[in-house]
Amino acid sequence: MSWLHIAYLLIFALDLVTACVIIFVERHNAAVTWAWLMVLLFIPVGGFILYVLFGQHVSRYRLARFRLRNAPWVARAAERQRRQVEAGDLAYAEPAAQRHADLIALNLKTAYAIYTEDNRVDVFVRGVDKFESLFEDIRRAKDHVHLEYYIFRPDDLGARLVHLLAEKARQGVEVRLLYDAVGCAWTPKSFFEPLLRSGGEVAAFFPSRIPYVNLRMNNRNHRKIAVIDGRVAYVGGFNVGDEYLGKDERFGFWRDTHLRIEGSAILELQSIFLLDWNSSSPQPLEFDDRYFPRINGRTGTTGMQVVASGPDTDWEQIRNAYIKMIYAAKESIYIQTPYFVPDDSLLTALKIASLSGVDVKVMLPGKPDHLWVFWASRFYLGDLLQAGVQCYLYRDGFLHAKMVVTDRELASVGTANIDIRSFKLNFEVNALIFDRDKSGHLADLFERDLEKCDRLTLEQYRTRPRAERIMESCARLLSPIL
Repeated sequence: MSWLHIAYLLIFALDLVTACVIIFVERHNAAVTWAWLMVLLFIPVGGFILYVLFGQHVSRYRLARFRLRNAPWVARAAERQRRQVEAGDLAYAEPAAQRHADLIALNLKTAYAIYTEDNRVDVFVRGVDKFESLFEDIRRAKDHVHLEYYIFRPDDLGARLVHLLAEKARQGVEVRLLYDAVGCAWTPKSFFEPLLRSGGEVAAFFPSRIPYVNLRMNNRNHRKIAVIDGRVAYVGGFNVGDEYLGKDERFGFWRDTHLRIEGSAILELQSIFLLDWNSSSPQPLEFDDRYFPRINGRTGTTGMQVVASGPDTDWEQIRNAYIKMIYAAKESIYIQTPYFVPDDSLLTALKIASLSGVDVKVMLPGKPDHLWVFWASRFYLGDLLQAGVQCYLYRDGFLHAKMVVTDRELASVGTANIDIRSFKLNFEVNALIFDRDKSGHLADLFERDLEKCDRLTLEQYRTRPRAERIMESCARLLSPIL
């Protein structure tokens, strides 16, 4: 027997063992299992390597460190409020919250998402405006600045932000920056040296000891959080990089949605940051009172819940919140997302809503940033169009917003895309807004964006080129693992 035959038998045995692990040990859902079996079948040599890189999950023991119940005051307050909601004793100043009390209860039970009504919310759709506001808030910081980003580019915007953070650290402000090791794979650690030399702290989420190879790359921290002095916070879709300012010629204008928050909702964003920081830094932080200052008076009137989700729990909290919002809608559902790879439950919810007479509109980018997910997203539009859902392709640059608005009174803005990766694998965070004025404003922004879109009809979809159909089908089959 030649060495070639021996090598082939060894590869076959390795793939067979891997297939058994996938089926009987890992216990993925059916779509993920079939996707990995296809990879092992059609890429016998590289399939095992791909599984090692993309198919591994962090142990439940380690993931337990991320759970919000590990934040003591959050767990106690959420349990107390949950009992109030179930007993009907929680008073709501906002009528939209009263109508969606069951959604509030769901988020309290599964995500420890405390409901607050004293928030002021500003909405940003342009990176220039968002970062100008963030920089100004950082300049005013007196005690601490906590930043958490999936992507932090070593470009002009990144350099300006690091310089400002270093300046604040020299002034005695506590500065902590947490970045995702995969999202910042091409950002050298030396880029953060000015901040470190000034006394700031920097940590990477799930770093790898092997350069450019991360065996835990499947579970990414996709959150974008900024908390300044426990009094101002930001959450949404913008990462740190020049392309988010519209400076990348490939994408042009970058359309995103980001929130600036004042009020009690900040305290939960602070808790999420501290948990993520403590899981990543050799210098963990206590849940000290000064990180959670008492909010004196009402800074606003917007009702909010901050919902975090990730692989550290069996509940897909953000997905479940989306589905609950969709089924509760009576008049309209507006969705903006750069990636649309829903599971069957969410896809069915959208189709049922449309067939029931609800005005359902879905807006996706007209140009790709990740080609494979772009094609997978197109695959699902056929089912929506057949059910009467109106589908739009954004043409004025790149659409990166992650927003859902229902009945112009309830909205979700955050980091989670409408895709399986966001629901099952990534660490995400969304802000749910129970407010007719603010949700109506977000709906107005959506309707304004319609003027910059091409509407896709069912006839256009059915007559698309055969090559596109093949690409969409292949991308869809592998989408659960990419």
